[in-house]
Amino acid sequence: MPLDYHIHTRHSFDSTAAPEEMCRRAVELSLPEIGFSEHWDVGPYEEVTRFLQPQAWWEELQRLRRLFAGRLTIRAGLEIAEPHLYPQDTASILASLPFDYVLGSVHFVGPHMMFDEKYFSRCTPDEVYLSYFAELEKMVRQADVDIVAHFDIPARTAIPIFGYEVARYEAAIRAVLAVVIERGLALDVNVAGLRKPANNLMPAPLILGWFRQMGGERLTLGSDAHTVEQLGLNFDQALQAIREAGFTHLTQYDRRQPHRLPLP
Repeated sequence: MPLDYHIHTRHSFDSTAAPEEMCRRAVELSLPEIGFSEHWDVGPYEEVTRFLQPQAWWEELQRLRRLFAGRLTIRAGLEIAEPHLYPQDTASILASLPFDYVLGSVHFVGPHMMFDEKYFSRCTPDEVYLSYFAELEKMVRQADVDIVAHFDIPARTAIPIFGYEVARYEAAIRAVLAVVIERGLALDVNVAGLRKPANNLMPAPLILGWFRQMGGERLTLGSDAHTVEQLGLNFDQALQAIREAGFTHLTQYDRRQPHRLPLP
């Protein structure tokens, strides 16, 4: 297993996992490198905002780096929701610490949360997916991020309700991918959907193929773990999809500088 760059702990409002236990589990799994990417949410529709206490989190991360030195590389990441809509808040948090990478997410399109079954139930698939990909394109075009998190996340909730015809949205998806490539961003190959009824990899394998065909090069792996048990789960399926799409490398980040990492 190469790396896991999408991990949440008790420093995120939706997890109670201890960072040290995450590290111990990573060593057990022979993961050489992980990255903690706690949530930073500031939008008006969020249930909880500004939960992360950056300095306390940073101090714990430094302690863990000392504790696991020589056994595990620990990166300092951050997941920012809708960073393009809140550029001042984004700039402030990014200036506060020397982050290794930044994940950009779209969890809300306007007031609509991308995990809200009620919202999906009263909309058509086109209304959900097209509005989401339009917002995602704005995010990747404008935001100060390194990695695009869970590219097609509405599908994780929407598939059991009305499905997901990936090819139907090819034009909208390719428009986003073109900006990702132009800016040199990476895609977070996120396995969280494989733990859900939707049973989906994000991005969908077809999208990974388009990304490679268009010249995309940068990928990271993310379990989106919120519990210790979820760390590195289903990475075998993700790696298979990555290889089948034609990729030979992942991307690792150090102080926001990308480096190529051969697939295992």
